[in-house]
Amino acid sequence: MQPDDSATIRVFLVDDHEIVRRGLRELLETVPELEVVGEAGTAAEALARIPATRPDVAIFDARLPDGSGIDVCREIRSRFPSTKALILTSFDDERALSSAVLAGAAGYLLKDIKGNGLIEAIRAVAAGRQLLSPADVERARRSWARETRTDPRLERLSPQERRVLDHIARGMTNREIGLALSLAEKTVKNYVTAVLGKLGMESRTQAAVFAATHPPAQEGPTSR
Repeated sequence: MQPDDSATIRVFLVDDHEIVRRGLRELLETVPELEVVGEAGTAAEALARIPATRPDVAIFDARLPDGSGIDVCREIRSRFPSTKALILTSFDDERALSSAVLAGAAGYLLKDIKGNGLIEAIRAVAAGRQLLSPADVERARRSWARETRTDPRLERLSPQERRVLDHIARGMTNREIGLALSLAEKTVKNYVTAVLGKLGMESRTQAAVFAATHPPAQEGPTSR
């Protein structure tokens, strides 16, 4: 079913260069159904402003002065799954692509994209489509796995904690993990906290990248 072309798509811009944000705003405002509802130049500003505007699509630069746009993407997607995310960057970096996939971004675009291409990408993700094919997602995950080595930290995790970690690596929110594992969302949150503690990590992005570099645990038929 095609989306209603007359519906307004609310867009939020995150880039540390004012001139880039201004150029994007001017481009998008030439399209009647696109409305730029806010912008930010840092990760902190984005985390403070996006919840107040609840955009349909947020466009993140991968690198920000005070952190990673991909980390902000993961946080926003975790808190507001209805907000779709695009990473728009100057860097054709396979590791950044992998992190973007794990953070739940619907697309990873380079800044040399044509204006019409960006507009169509926004329309596509607003309609619920992924710009990355399943093959692209799997390739991104395997790019980390090429460096796989056994890590003793995995032995600290219980089978259920490892399953939670594997779901984090797929970019799933606590709610989605709860549905997949038949757990309450609060229980999943407790598992995530335990996993981060045992791995010695501070963020879901770190845990997701770690999981993507290590093969899934081999489990027997009674592992559930």
